[in-house]
Amino acid sequence: MVDKKRPVNLDLGTIRLPITSYVSILHRISGVITFFGLAVMLWLLDLSLDSEQSFNMLKDLVAHPAVTFFVWGSLIALAYHTVAGIRHLVMDFGLGEESFNSGRNSAWIAVALSLLVILVITSWVLSW
Repeated sequence: MVDKKRPVNLDLGTIRLPITSYVSILHRISGVITFFGLAVMLWLLDLSLDSEQSFNMLKDLVAHPAVTFFVWGSLIALAYHTVAGIRHLVMDFGLGEESFNSGRNSAWIAVALSLLVILVITSWVLSW
C-alpha cells in the first residue's frame, strides 16, 4: 500500500539547498554559458586576425556596452566553471569528501576564489 498522506512541499521559496548544491548548479550553468560564449569569442578572435580593417572594426564593436557585457559575462562564466571544475577534479581524487563539512568548506572556498577571480576580471574589463 502507498501512503497517500505524505507531505508535499511545492513552495520553491521555502526549499533551502546546501551551498554544495548551488555550486554544482552554477557549475553546470556556467558550462553552458561558456560553451556558447566560446563560439562568439572564437569568431571575435578570427575577426581580429583577419585584417587591419576587421581589427579596427572589432575595436569599435567591443567598445559597445552590450558587447563588453557579453565578453565580461563569458569570461566570468569561464572563470567560475574553471574554479568549480578544479574543485570537482580534486574531489574525484578523494580529497575533501570525507564528510559533509569538508564538502561544504570546499564549496565555500570555490565561491571565494571565484569571486576573487571575477573581481580581477571585472577590473580588467572596466579598464578598457
